Parts: sequence; structure tokens; C-alpha cells
Amino acid sequence: MVSLEQQVSYAPELTMREARTRYFSENGFGDDGGYGDAWVDFKLGPVPFPIPNTPARVKAVRYHDLHHVLTGYRTNFPGEVEISAWELGAGCKKYFAAWQLNLGGMAAGLLFMPRRTLQAFVRGRRSDTLYGNEFEPLLEQTVAQVRGAMHVPASEPPLRASAADWALFVPTLIAGWIVGLLSLAVFLPLLPFGLVTNFLRARSRRLSAAR
Repeated sequence: MVSLEQQVSYAPELTMREARTRYFSENGFGDDGGYGDAWVDFKLGPVPFPIPNTPARVKAVRYHDLHHVLTGYRTNFPGEVEISAWELGAGCKKYFAAWQLNLGGMAAGLLFMPRRTLQAFVRGRRSDTLYGNEFEPLLEQTVAQVRGAMHVPASEPPLRASAADWALFVPTLIAGWIVGLLSLAVFLPLLPFGLVTNFLRARSRRLSAAR
């Protein structure tokens, strides 16, 4: 179950654009959500792991950010695990970058928070994602309208996993471990470059703030 303490609530009458602006501000993502950054941090627990901010990732993360607004899952480690499991349960459609990042995130969730990971996956199985929808019109709709269309209530009681849920959860989890290990092997050599880029980016922001 997603408790009130674990959720972020967005007023249902806000437009998705307004809610997204608040989401960017509260999480320190900048005016554009960090979409223009060359590198972004994928956090493994408290450790930021820099990965290239590819066009495919940017395309997927625009919807991913709206999913945070709709579900209330936070952007800390538990929240990112939950949103990964939720998106996999609801379906990422043709967005390969979303499948890749979410599979690794859900696999990590099994180690640290298995019950919440399963609950988020089951919640996703009863929802729809925004992937594949025309993006700009979504921003003009209210939070309540989009939640209703995607079958995402603001909160809900614990959901019991059905046999069909388990039948999909287990192979998804196995795929997550495989994808997670392969991704780690690919991105680990890039870690020094990402750390240098992060240092320069933080320094540039400090200098800009001091002006």
C-alpha cells in the first residue's frame, strides 16, 4: 500500500502542466526537468550513478515524470522503485528506454522493499500508462481528468495479487535482473566521465546562482 507519508499529492484541479512545474521545482530538476542535460543521475540507493541522457530516454522520461504526478510516487529510491514496478505492470509499450530502466529498478526493489515493489506492480496492472499518447494535449488536461482516463486513483487500499499478476511478475523480475546486470556492465566504464560531468555541471550552477 502507498501510505500518505510516502505519497506526494497534487490537487486534482491543477492542469498537468501546472502539476509538472511544481514537480520539477520540488525535486530541483530545473525549469526543463533536466531534459537538456548531457548526463543524468540514476541513484543506486544513496549513490548517484551517472548515465547518458539519450534522446530515447528524454522521450520516455517526459511521460515518466507525468506518471510520478499521477501516482504520487516520490523521486527517492523507494519511489523510483515503485514507479518502475508500476510502469512495468501498466505497460511501457514501444518505449525501449522505459523498459530498460524500469526492469533494472524493479529488480533492485526486490532486494530492499519486495512487498512495496509487488504492490506497485499490481497497482500498475490495474492502470494504464501515458506512453504512446500525444504528449502536449496531456499537459492541458487536469490531474483528475488524466487520472480518470488512465484508471489511476489518487490512493487506494492494498491490492491482492492474482495468479495472473504473479504469472507476469516473476518473468518480469527475471528479465529485470538480466537487463540490470547488462546495463551495469555497459555503464560502469562511463562512470568516471559522468562524475566529471556532474562536478562541472554543479560548479556551473553554483556560479550562475552567485551572479
